[in-house]
Amino acid sequence: MSFILEIIISALIVIGGFFALVGSFGLVKLPDLMTRLHGPTKATTLGVGSILVASMLYFWLLQDSFTIHELLITLFLLLTAPITANVIAKAYMLDHADPDKDLPKTGGVEGWATFDAIGQEDDVDAPTTGTEPARKPVPEL
Repeated sequence: MSFILEIIISALIVIGGFFALVGSFGLVKLPDLMTRLHGPTKATTLGVGSILVASMLYFWLLQDSFTIHELLITLFLLLTAPITANVIAKAYMLDHADPDKDLPKTGGVEGWATFDAIGQEDDVDAPTTGTEPARKPVPEL
C-alpha cells in the first residue's frame, strides 16, 4: 500500500512541476498582457495546487499527521487567482480597449460593465442642473 501511495504522490509532484513550468513559460513567452494572464492563473495555479495536494497526502497517509495548512493554501490560491486576473484584465481593458471597436457586442441592452461606470459621478442623489446627460438608473439588489 505504501508503494502505491508513493507513486501517486510522486505523480502529483511531477504533474504539478509540469504545470508550473508551462505556466511560467507562458508568462515569459506570450506576447501581451491579456494572453500572459493565463500562465499564472491557470497552469501555475494547477501546478502549485497539485504539489500542495501531494504534500497533504504525504503527511496525512505516510507520516500520520494531518495538517490543514496545504488545504488552506490551495483554497486561497483557487479563490484569489481568478479574482486577481479579472481585476488586472479590467484595468488593462480600461487603458487599452475601445469598447466600440475592440469588444464584441454583448447581445443585450447593457454594454460591458467595465465601461458602463466611466464618466458617472459618485453621488447619485446630487441635484441635476439639466445639462447633464441622462443616466441609466442603478438597479437595486
